[in-house]
Amino acid sequence: MTQPSDEALRAAQTYERYMVPHKFAPWATALLDFAGLREGERVLDVACGTGIVARQAAMRVGESGAISALDLNPAMLAVARETAAPDASVIDWQHGSAQSLPFADASFTAVLCQQGLQFFPDPVGALREMRRVLEPGGRVALAVHQAIEHNPLFFRLNQAGRVRMGVDVFASPFALGGAATLEHLLMAAGFVDVEVEAQTRTVRYPEPQHFFAFTLQGAAAATPNLAAMTEEQRQHLGEQLQDDLSDWIAAHSENGELVDEAAVHLIRGRRQE
Repeated sequence: MTQPSDEALRAAQTYERYMVPHKFAPWATALLDFAGLREGERVLDVACGTGIVARQAAMRVGESGAISALDLNPAMLAVARETAAPDASVIDWQHGSAQSLPFADASFTAVLCQQGLQFFPDPVGALREMRRVLEPGGRVALAVHQAIEHNPLFFRLNQAGRVRMGVDVFASPFALGGAATLEHLLMAAGFVDVEVEAQTRTVRYPEPQHFFAFTLQGAAAATPNLAAMTEEQRQHLGEQLQDDLSDWIAAHSENGELVDEAAVHLIRGRRQE
């Protein structure tokens, strides 16, 4: 694994500090509830990022369980390793690709993936890998954003970014927004008992005046279009978007927080026994 650059580390640290507590941690809890994790399970978190799903899962499976977590981004893993999960099972952090999981067949009772599937070059291939490493009867549970039209803050952000950049800078996280598409992908990968559930949650971001600067910096750790920009370019774009959407931000702020309605699909399936 190559050493991450200082810029990549700063992006991952901002992601963990600003985006995880307010956006990804609540959805991690929802995902684990949906997966029905139990004490003693062997769990893999694919595309673990800075590790919020793995840390929460470790608390649920306890010392008798086992957690492995994998990501392709060295900076994300570096931050994940620095962020401890107290009073939980030890997490095995692994660098690798979802397209070729470095684990033996039937290694896990559950595989989790929060906001990773839409970024994989071959989603069905990655799902087949998840199925391979599950024991018979094991289950997969994923969280994937609904279409960007159902996520008002990022819909506005993408519109404004398109005007400024000429491309859909923020569209890729919402690329698999259809429930039928997700169901088809899991079934094509060989999963049975596939279920898709739409959920919406209120997300509150502190410091609305810094939302775009923090979001563009943090999202660069996971979003290719933003990762391709320099820090200076992201900072400049953030200032432009903050100005472009200042009225919208003011209208959607309460008690010093920017309030958004985030729409996500939770999906689960089972490897046939």
